[in-house]
Amino acid sequence: MASSWMLVTGGSVIDGTSPSAVEGASVLIRDDRVYAVGRDLDLSVVPRAEPVERIDATGKTVMPGLVDAHCHMTYGESRFEEEIDLYTSHERRTLIAAANAKKVLRAGVTSISQPGGSYFIGVGIRDAIADGLIEGPRMTAAGRYLSTSNSLTDWYPDEVGVPAGNLGVLTNHVHEMMSEVRHQVKNGVDFIKLADSPLGEYQAFTGDEMKAIADLAHQLKRSVTIHARGSAETEAAVDAGFDWIMHGNAMSDEAIGKLAGTGTPLVPTLLLLSNLADFGAPFGVPAPLRDGCKGLLEVSADSYHRAHKAGVTFAMGTDTGFAVTPYGEWHARELELLMTYGGLSAMEAIQAGTRNGAKMLNMEGMIGQLTPGAFADVIVVNGDPVRDIRVLQDKRNIQLVIKDGSVVEFRDKEIETRWTHDRGLIYSLEHMTYDRVFGNGEEDVAGALKTKGWNMARIDIPGGDPENVPFERDAITIAPGDGRELAAEIKPRHS
Repeated sequence: MASSWMLVTGGSVIDGTSPSAVEGASVLIRDDRVYAVGRDLDLSVVPRAEPVERIDATGKTVMPGLVDAHCHMTYGESRFEEEIDLYTSHERRTLIAAANAKKVLRAGVTSISQPGGSYFIGVGIRDAIADGLIEGPRMTAAGRYLSTSNSLTDWYPDEVGVPAGNLGVLTNHVHEMMSEVRHQVKNGVDFIKLADSPLGEYQAFTGDEMKAIADLAHQLKRSVTIHARGSAETEAAVDAGFDWIMHGNAMSDEAIGKLAGTGTPLVPTLLLLSNLADFGAPFGVPAPLRDGCKGLLEVSADSYHRAHKAGVTFAMGTDTGFAVTPYGEWHARELELLMTYGGLSAMEAIQAGTRNGAKMLNMEGMIGQLTPGAFADVIVVNGDPVRDIRVLQDKRNIQLVIKDGSVVEFRDKEIETRWTHDRGLIYSLEHMTYDRVFGNGEEDVAGALKTKGWNMARIDIPGGDPENVPFERDAITIAPGDGRELAAEIKPRHS
């Protein structure tokens, strides 16, 4: 059977393994694999009867597709935890996840690992992509997080319990943990995910519990990872033989030493914290949450710089799936954040976002690198990410996405349309008190808003005489597409 050939020529090639790019190089692809990489490739290896599709990448960067090791396809771009756990049927969640998968691919992310999600939707999406039923990045998936009453996901009062749509499943005893591991493996997960304490306040699983889970998962030929923000749970997970660690925000030198000594990779997943802290205010993120994220980032910077110096392996993860980390929008920002908070060089960050993520997909040496025999997942980038890592953040710079040796075609509408979980029933985001409505005769709302740099616009009262109504409204004028909702404050006309 004849092979299909593709030659990407003239670009600056980053292969994901070398310390520098190769200028004016080419990548020769045969079917779904990389055949050869370098300058002046010998094309005589291609049979005469088999044509070669040529792609001119002169002046551009050619590199492996990105690997996002922490991408939640079943979160549905939710704004509140309840929208993740309670609303939207699992049938509709599945369709939404399927529709969103191609957005991730458009951002140049050709492989993802989903460390937990509702039901076994991730398993279904993984298989649908592999079978060609839908388009999206290649994928591995965990099931619901194993959690305790002291860790993530047991959010609700006891009378509500843990709903079936919740991201976690409650396992307070070892026999429950063992049973859930067996149940998830039966249903096709690639790995097991534990959720420890939300912010690293304490260790929610005992060391013996972690060891029992890891031993059974490995016996059943599955990997195991953990949400671990604190040092104690990070150390315990490494001691238990976990395959990689998520977060590790506050780590002692001892914890870092164990990561480095065992070669256990760390997936910091800075994007969610940073988007909340840096950009959250105009989008309604509460000040306490923004401030808390800023504080955790400061702690993280210390841990990650020490970890980088100690030789810990970093991989890119983004916590994509929230409304503040929507699909296909921010994945590559994680690379910039690894440089900022971890001290990685641009090339080290690129390798964290390519080769280093292969372990989370059980495909080490097969993805995240442009070497002979690896899968031909390639992106052509307008710009040089070694000089400016931020060029990868604007998907308009991702000029071509090749997955499994085939160029992926995108339609603007399918990328721009936002598919989300059903929204929660909200009556108000603020208390509507008398003084908030009519004021106290002294507050100058317009002036206060102008100090924030917002443009003001008068809103007349429909059908009324503005001079005869007891108040006027000053509203923030929002540019179309800005994403912020129109807001208004009311002040008294007469004091």
